[in-house]
Amino acid sequence: MNYTATSTGKRAATRELILEHAYQLARRDGLEGLSIGSLAQDVGMSKSGVFAHFGSREDLQLAVLEAGQLRFLQQVKWPALKLPRGLPRLRAIVANWVTWAQEYQSGCVLLTAASEYDGREGPLHDMVTRQQSGWRQEMCRAIDHAVANGEVSGDTDAPQMAFEIYALMLGLHHDAALFGFEEARRHTLAAFERLLVSYRPLPGREAAP
Repeated sequence: MNYTATSTGKRAATRELILEHAYQLARRDGLEGLSIGSLAQDVGMSKSGVFAHFGSREDLQLAVLEAGQLRFLQQVKWPALKLPRGLPRLRAIVANWVTWAQEYQSGCVLLTAASEYDGREGPLHDMVTRQQSGWRQEMCRAIDHAVANGEVSGDTDAPQMAFEIYALMLGLHHDAALFGFEEARRHTLAAFERLLVSYRPLPGREAAP
């Protein structure tokens, strides 16, 4: 038996267990609410045992952010890549994002982190900024493909349209928690369709080269 491989596998499994519990705690309390003591108690370990896998509370918070980003991409972006470039893919991104909001209306780590660290400095702020900027670029890429296909106007400002879509999704998260998901979903999808109409190519105008 390869004891080294077994030990490495067990260590990785333990780290994932800790990370999963930390992620769920962060959904409820935010990243700033993460306590090594509470987490250790939750997973039945000592504080030193948790620190053996994550050198500091900040390292744990960064790992939770990475885990949140991975989940988001798995549920929102990657399934949409199976559709043709352009408007079908952009619609899929929005539809998947709505589904994500339904699942995480009780606590989205990524959105909570954006409000927790927007006015701070340091590694957590920097990671949140990179994540949010990267996702905005992904949306711009999908919009640019729609422009190239002639599905939206050739003079579309992709960052502006991406901002407007993002604003709709923030509204969805906000209203879902206060007024119920179905009502928020209905308003969001209706607003998205109105947004697409506003970017529709005018008759006789060609797509941007």
